[in-house]
Amino acid sequence: MLGKICKIMRKSSCVSHQNQVVNQESVHGETLAAKWVVCDTCIEQNKPCTSHSITSTTTQPNSSFAHAVINMIGMLIGLGQLTTPYALENGGWLSVLMLVGIGIICGYTSHLLGKCLENSPKSKSYSDIGEEAFGSTGRVIASVFIYMEIFMALVSYTISLHDNIATVFAGTEISKVFTWSGKLGSSQLLTMIAVMVALPSLWLRNLSSVSFLSSGGILMSLLIFGCVGLTAILGYVRSNHRIPLLHLQNIPSISGLYVFSFAGHIVFPNLYKSMKDPSKFTKVSIVSFSCVTILYTSLAFMGAKMFGPQVSSQITLSMPRNVIFTKIALWATVLTPMTKYALEFAPFAIQLEHSLPKSLTSKMKMIIRATVGSIILLVILALALSFPYFQHVLGLTGSLVSVSICIVLPCVFYIKISWPHIPKSSLILNVTLVVFGVLLGIVGTISSSRLLIITLLKAHST
Repeated sequence: MLGKICKIMRKSSCVSHQNQVVNQESVHGETLAAKWVVCDTCIEQNKPCTSHSITSTTTQPNSSFAHAVINMIGMLIGLGQLTTPYALENGGWLSVLMLVGIGIICGYTSHLLGKCLENSPKSKSYSDIGEEAFGSTGRVIASVFIYMEIFMALVSYTISLHDNIATVFAGTEISKVFTWSGKLGSSQLLTMIAVMVALPSLWLRNLSSVSFLSSGGILMSLLIFGCVGLTAILGYVRSNHRIPLLHLQNIPSISGLYVFSFAGHIVFPNLYKSMKDPSKFTKVSIVSFSCVTILYTSLAFMGAKMFGPQVSSQITLSMPRNVIFTKIALWATVLTPMTKYALEFAPFAIQLEHSLPKSLTSKMKMIIRATVGSIILLVILALALSFPYFQHVLGLTGSLVSVSICIVLPCVFYIKISWPHIPKSSLILNVTLVVFGVLLGIVGTISSSRLLIITLLKAHST
């Protein structure tokens, strides 16, 4: 069900070849969708591939309304659920209006992407929409933001892995064994080992294996949400903390966290193309964003009421250690990043193979792909260990990149593609959202960057 899009992709064929590699666009690791479908055999024999879309001529879109809703919800739920309690506590309960407002805006821009695809049937992906609007420049701009979000999201996932794995093994014999008197502590060493365990997944070229990892990541996210809810419902923690009314000075920094929570737009075009009845895509967006907004709001209030000012930037780190649900949630949070690396690396991997000289053998291409992937992952690991400040990195990602992908670019693309027929009221609304998104991104980026720098300076001074 949640892997519906991936199943559709596997049905696509290129000439007579069945074994495929999918170039995918991802949103902070949730569900991947195809931008191009490329045959292994075509790559290995240096032949042009005739299939370049999510659905081939032999495969008809067959995703129902319910399947599309489930897929979209799965795409949206991710790291955002870990940090909404922290954002609410630091912004005040009135900041939930911002959470709901951003959810509504992102739901609307999802609808705009559907309208863009309706007006340009040849477009199959987010990058295609960018090209339809502004030619090759639009594709380049969209691709740059997509890859930036992928990279920064992976850094955030690795920071989350580092924070939670340290808590999982805190006080255990394993932690004592890895305690080192040098510069690296047990948490850094455990993180390095976890990343090394996940490293071979970058060498995967089989779509079914990658799809399995995608489904596993989504299930982990849902498991975390359920564990936090049960901890509150069963009374393991008293929900008696008072939530402040409003901390206006913190709104710029938490705005990026809220935007990132609704980031999923780069795969929505593929979801649209997979539907049997694309005319219902707007209804899918309304239902999906409504459900996710309710889930985020509920979790935010639960976490803030349960832990108050002591709530961590990741709700799992605040949960009581002696409760079974805490252990389950912590392990799910640790395992989630390990399922994301292969998923997020897929677009880089396919592009890399196409860029290599045709004279190279398939084995040599695989070696180069594995080597480059390993280097990228090690760079991500180094950045995560150098800047282990989850909320600031995630907020910076949301303000610097996600606000453009989720708010600014969909409005700009829609205005450009629909310009001859766009009503004046719609034009005013979308121009307003563009201005709002740009201002939100600038203010949020400045605030998150400043807080990150201050935190780094404090860490180095101690």
